Amino acid sequence: MCRDCGGGAPVDAHFCPQCEKILSLGRHGDYYAFMGLPRRLNLDSAEIERRFRTLSRQFHPDFFYNATAAERRASLERSSYLNDAYRALKNPVTRLQYLLEVEGVGTQSPADASKAVPPALLEQVFALNEELDEIREARSNGAPAAVWKARLDAARLPIEAKRDAHHAQVDELSAKWDALVDAGGSDAAKRDVLQALRDRVLERNYINNLLAGIERELNTGQ
Repeated sequence: MCRDCGGGAPVDAHFCPQCEKILSLGRHGDYYAFMGLPRRLNLDSAEIERRFRTLSRQFHPDFFYNATAAERRASLERSSYLNDAYRALKNPVTRLQYLLEVEGVGTQSPADASKAVPPALLEQVFALNEELDEIREARSNGAPAAVWKARLDAARLPIEAKRDAHHAQVDELSAKWDALVDAGGSDAAKRDVLQALRDRVLERNYINNLLAGIERELNTGQ
């Protein structure tokens, strides 16, 4: 309900359809709906930017300088929420994380994800840890930097290949999700894609941690 005229408004309306006053942020949908975007993973960055700038101008507190206290508060609330939405949706990585959260399939934080090895990576993780232990021992025994650095570079290659494969899988699953959204696919089909995306994200976070660990080893010996 509009606090000024008492008229009803859609959940994601920004201004009252009756009196055209800015609405408080008391009820709203998700970031996608707030910005008027479809709940897709592949979005046009120029369109996100355009919508952000358009809404930024509409909500800007300067336009409500002489308005009521409730309207000024509403403009600040909507401006702040718009900034949060823009930060989440403009980047494909954070967009995916947000979609999983809003769909109820949230992922762990990178820190939490690093505590448990994803089953698909177990063999590679064990092999890498053994190689890193041998490299540390060789380095402590005075092995030339060129030798152990070459071994670290070699150990990094299969991890980077795994990361690239995950990127390709995420792209494929993202396209599948968008097709389901566009076609009004079943909830079961969407849930399957979301679960697969969640698994890929958890594995990707762990892969990034492995690569960061190799980088730390390289820097340790310098």
